[in-house]
Amino acid sequence: MKKKYLNFIRGVSINKIGFTGVVLTTSSFVAMIFLELLRIAGVLTNAYIGLITYLLLPTLFVIGLVFIPFGWFKYKKESGKTAKELLDRQFTVEELEKNKLGSTLTRTVLIFTLVNVLFLSIASMRMLQFMDEPVFCGTACHSVMGPEWATYQVSPHSRVACVSCHVGEGVGALIDSKLNGTWQMISVTFNLLERPIPTPVHQLRPSRETCEKCHWPEKFYGSKIKSIVHYSTDEISSPKYTTLVLKIDSGEEVGKSGIHWHIGKSNQIRYASIEDEREEMLWVEVLKNNGTVKRFINKKHTDIEYNYKDVRIMDCVDCHNRATHIYEDPIDAVDKRIRKGLIDHSLPFVKREAVGAIISSFTTADLANQIIQNHILSFYRENYPNLLGTKGESIDKAISTLQNVYNTNIHYGMNVDWGVYPNFLGHKNGSGCFRCHNKDLVDEISTPIKSDCTMCHSILANDSPQPFTYLKNATNENRDSAMHVYLKNEFLEYSIK
Repeated sequence: MKKKYLNFIRGVSINKIGFTGVVLTTSSFVAMIFLELLRIAGVLTNAYIGLITYLLLPTLFVIGLVFIPFGWFKYKKESGKTAKELLDRQFTVEELEKNKLGSTLTRTVLIFTLVNVLFLSIASMRMLQFMDEPVFCGTACHSVMGPEWATYQVSPHSRVACVSCHVGEGVGALIDSKLNGTWQMISVTFNLLERPIPTPVHQLRPSRETCEKCHWPEKFYGSKIKSIVHYSTDEISSPKYTTLVLKIDSGEEVGKSGIHWHIGKSNQIRYASIEDEREEMLWVEVLKNNGTVKRFINKKHTDIEYNYKDVRIMDCVDCHNRATHIYEDPIDAVDKRIRKGLIDHSLPFVKREAVGAIISSFTTADLANQIIQNHILSFYRENYPNLLGTKGESIDKAISTLQNVYNTNIHYGMNVDWGVYPNFLGHKNGSGCFRCHNKDLVDEISTPIKSDCTMCHSILANDSPQPFTYLKNATNENRDSAMHVYLKNEFLEYSIK
């Protein structure tokens, strides 16, 4: 068998081009088998090795296959010999002699063809499977996807594959994603991509094909208590509580309505925004299932024309725009780590100093890590030197936690800094809910879209010393007693509906 194989290789290596083709094909085939065995054994796990195994080597294999017949064609043209004369010259009489199953050469070519087809089929399937893995998406092009990979790994959807949202189902979606991926590779190669990556990502599949595979409006009912803790910048970092009963109904249940009314079956909300950025609305309209339409027009932008192709039907990602790649606000990030115990709440002025350490921008990650460490150590060394001994471990843990927060959210190579990617889940700084629920979007009789807080949540505490302040009895001494009573009654009325 070995002799036959060597004779065949010698025969097809008719010139330098053919010999190059044989070398490329054989070496890439052997290398891919070797690397795949190492992957199966768990020795190789790096995504860059996957690029070599499933993209580079199969490409070299195909190039080698093309070189072999091209070498024959070129040699035939230069020598003026016929194909039969070349075969007689390159192969023995026994290899060319015909029998019931054809000549030995014919059978060898057929076997190698089948092996090549099988090899390329397996390589193609493994390539597609590899490219669908999150580790490929996040690390194969680290300079671009580094920020997305960092936030993905600590997100609520870290066990959901990237392709589940970014590709969708069906052959059409697969083809579109590969074409888009090809353009991305070209953009990276020739440095054509924008930094940071612009949002919203208009190529995302509709949420009904992605999000609603796990979450669907019919199951959005009832309420959920959410307690938000913010810490003051005083010496003891005093906690302040905001407790909300989130009304998560979709409006399908009789007598109930809440946050997910916007995507309930009874309603369809459409809108157009300035430059299709989904931030400042030109108009919003509600289509009821009985055929009625109500439109609200932004009175500040009545002179702006819009592209009818940019009219959007509201879905999950209009509010949950950072469902996976969540970039934090520095103040909220510190509050979260204090509440989780990653930063010791008993350290004096820890909230103030922690925010001060990370809120600035630096030129490199190494410099940022060093300055964060120096900032915290210097403060406690100068003001509370005894704590370096009694609370040294807590201070070191706070430093490493803050460095991790900074490195997860700030990425210099892609110009990702604090606030670059706002989160619309909520209504901070006039964004989120207030994009539509504001005084500027009015109907034909100048009535604005409702913006009553209690449409979406009952408020049980608002930046209060206790988490359920408004469930207690109000006192006349409290200047906010009227609001206190109103919010308590609103919650009780909602709860018994």
